[in-house]
Amino acid sequence: MKKGISFSKLNGSGNDFLLVDNRNGVMKRIDLPEFAGKVCDRSRSIGADGMIFLERSRRADFRWNFFNADGSVAEMCGNGGRCAARYAAERGIAGRSMVFETLAGLIHADVSGRRVKLQMTVPGGLAIDRTLTLRGRKIRYSFLDTGVPHVVLFVPGIEKIDLLGVGRGIRMHRRFAPRGTNVNFAQVRNGVVSVRTYERGVEGETLACGTGAVACAILSAVHGLVRPPVTVRTRGGEELLIHFEGEERGFGEVYLEGDTSWSCDGVITEEAYRY
Repeated sequence: MKKGISFSKLNGSGNDFLLVDNRNGVMKRIDLPEFAGKVCDRSRSIGADGMIFLERSRRADFRWNFFNADGSVAEMCGNGGRCAARYAAERGIAGRSMVFETLAGLIHADVSGRRVKLQMTVPGGLAIDRTLTLRGRKIRYSFLDTGVPHVVLFVPGIEKIDLLGVGRGIRMHRRFAPRGTNVNFAQVRNGVVSVRTYERGVEGETLACGTGAVACAILSAVHGLVRPPVTVRTRGGEELLIHFEGEERGFGEVYLEGDTSWSCDGVITEEAYRY
């Protein structure tokens, strides 16, 4: 078999990611966005929600390059961050308590076995009860940037939504141009926030979105529906715990906590990305 690129596949609450240690330049002369887009294709290659390259950093234990499944760059990804932290700890790239560099800033993480507690970036851009018009229909939403932009719609029945139609429409809406936005549908019941997410870059529903879970938890608290720490149930059925302070304190330090799973280790052959 031809020599390939070593990788690992990890999963965080239903979000799966391919990770490559690029600190020694194994990806030299390879276009990373194109590579990520090809290898994340579930039909023609390995398949994943995103791809993470670990790079050297002068400011932290490592720096990451994160790409969505379509090869686009994302500033931050909560579940991807948890997977990257576990990978770095298991591979000896960092200690069990670490700091890594992202486009959204320095991120702190603590790893305990499969469980990872990740400090998120400071939320910003809070907007409550705004309206927009989509195909002649007025939609009420709230917004919070938790490292990436998130629209949140509170709904009475999370199974009865038009996730693809409404999600894609809001994601592409001129109000959020040119970056676009992730779109979350949240239902609060018995103190638990259930979430479904249309994810920018994946361009469809994912089984979980860490930054979206954080946005939904905080906005649920802002609306007086829950109090921190908040349990968020993902589409994949797993539960994430979101730690933060009340709005009157500016939310304080925000943490995303949950389990990860190590799916496999392998080798990416040339045929997996040259097609």
